[in-house]
Amino acid sequence: MKVTVIGGGSWATALVKVLSENHQTKIKWWMRSHDAVEHIRKHHHNPKYLSSIEFHPSRVKPYFNLKEAIKNTDWVILAVPAAFLAEAISSLKKEDLKGKYLVSAVKGMIPKTNELVSDFLLNQYDIPLSYQCAIAGPCHAEEVAAEKQSYLTIAAPDLELGQKFAKLLSCRYVNTSAITDLYGVEISAVMKNIVALACGITHGLGAGDNFQAVMVSNAMLEIKRFVHQQAPLERELISSAYLGDLLVTAYSQFSRNRTFGNMIGRGYSVKTAQMEMNMVAEGYYAVKSIYEINQKAKVELPIVDFAYAVLYKKNSLKKEFNSLKVKLS
Repeated sequence: MKVTVIGGGSWATALVKVLSENHQTKIKWWMRSHDAVEHIRKHHHNPKYLSSIEFHPSRVKPYFNLKEAIKNTDWVILAVPAAFLAEAISSLKKEDLKGKYLVSAVKGMIPKTNELVSDFLLNQYDIPLSYQCAIAGPCHAEEVAAEKQSYLTIAAPDLELGQKFAKLLSCRYVNTSAITDLYGVEISAVMKNIVALACGITHGLGAGDNFQAVMVSNAMLEIKRFVHQQAPLERELISSAYLGDLLVTAYSQFSRNRTFGNMIGRGYSVKTAQMEMNMVAEGYYAVKSIYEINQKAKVELPIVDFAYAVLYKKNSLKKEFNSLKVKLS
C-alpha cells in the first residue's frame, strides 16, 4: 500500500512511525519546511517533533512538493491543524485527489466556514464521504511514539473501507477497530478539545480534581446533546472513540488544549499562551466555530459558552467561572 501523510507536527510524525511498522507500506511524507525535509533525508528523524524516532529511508520518503507527494498514492492522511488545513493543501486541485482515499487525523473544524473536515473535503474537493475516514480515540502522539499501548478507532461511512485502513494502523502497540459514525466522531473530537481547554482554565483558576470530574461528566452530556442535534443517529458515546478521547484530552499532561486553558486561567493572554506553547491548541478555534453554529442550533452548551465568553468576549474569568458553577450539576 502507498500512503501519503500531510503534516510535519508531532501527530503526523507519530502516524508515520505507526505506518512504517508495516513493512509492506510505502510512506510519502509531506511537510512545508524544506529544511525539515532535508534533515529527515539526511538524518532520518524529524528535527522539531518527536526527534527520538528514527525512520528507515526505504520505507519513509519526505517530500517538499505536495503534488509529487500525493502522486500514485492510495491513501492521503491529513495531519495538519484544522486552522491551517485549507492553506496547506491549497495548491491541490480536485483532479489531484480524485480516486484517492482521504483520512482525517484532524480533530478540529475549518475556521470561518465552520465545516467539519469531511464536509470541507466534500465541498471543496468533491471527495465523497464513501472515500473518507477519520482517526478517533485517545491517542496522544507522545505516547504513541513511545510505543505505549493505544487504541484507535477509524470512522468511515463505508465500514469495509474503515476496516481496511484500520489494518494499516494496527501494530504491536496500536489496537484498531472501525465504526461508521463519521460525523459523530468528528463533532465529538471537536468538542472534547473545548472541554479540555475549559478544564484547563478552571484548573488555572484554582479548581481541583473534584470540580474537573463534574466538568467532564457534564461535558459528556453536553457533547451528547450537540452530536445528536447535528447528526441524529443511535450511538453509544461511552466507547473509547468518544468518552476515551474526552478523558485523555481533559486529564493528560500531554493535552495541548488543557495546557493552553491552564495558562489562560493563570492570567496569560491568548497571544502569549500561543507563543509560549509553540503548538496549536485546536480547542481555541473550535470554541468559536461551535458557538457560532449553536447560535442557530440552540442546544444547551454551558461549557462552550463559558469558554467563548472568556476567550472571545474577554469577560472576567472569575465572573464566568461563578456563572458556570451554577449551571453544572
